[in-house]
Amino acid sequence: MTPLLALLGAALCSLTMSAEVVPQADFDLQGVSGKWYLIGFATNAQWFVTRKATMKMGTAMLKPTAGGDLDLSYASLNSDGSCWRKNNLAKKTDVPGKFTYVCQRWGSVNDMLVVDVKYDEYALIYTSKTKTGQTTTVTKLYGRGEEVNADVMEKFRQLSLEAGILAENIVFLPKNAECPAA
Repeated sequence: MTPLLALLGAALCSLTMSAEVVPQADFDLQGVSGKWYLIGFATNAQWFVTRKATMKMGTAMLKPTAGGDLDLSYASLNSDGSCWRKNNLAKKTDVPGKFTYVCQRWGSVNDMLVVDVKYDEYALIYTSKTKTGQTTTVTKLYGRGEEVNADVMEKFRQLSLEAGILAENIVFLPKNAECPAA
């Protein structure tokens, strides 16, 4: 019985290890530089569940710093014509494609991984957000244009499901006018 339990434990550990999210192996920081459109967003977080129907596409500007960090600037045009903006400086880690930052607005500690990227087309981002001992997962699909092909959309959907996000909380955002430059 003991050898069987040991084998079962080893099998479960290997499944957990293989399910671990890791950044793209050949990550190129300069390759993600520039403007991206937020096309897909997924999380089981309660704030999202109650607001997802009103969310629209926004833009992100990613700017690598000289020290290897990543300056993140988000903007989304609200229905009243005002702009929702958020800026963060994501600090590099020892793992290329993995960054960490504290969200200024919400106070969460975020571990962000670029898990799949084709630099001229799309980027899939996995973020683990921790605040007051609670951790939530957010996945995002960015595109260089306002649309990506169906295969990329399916990759995003699969990443989100594998991250434990419910299918009804995986959203492809409707197009939206852009905020004027800040």
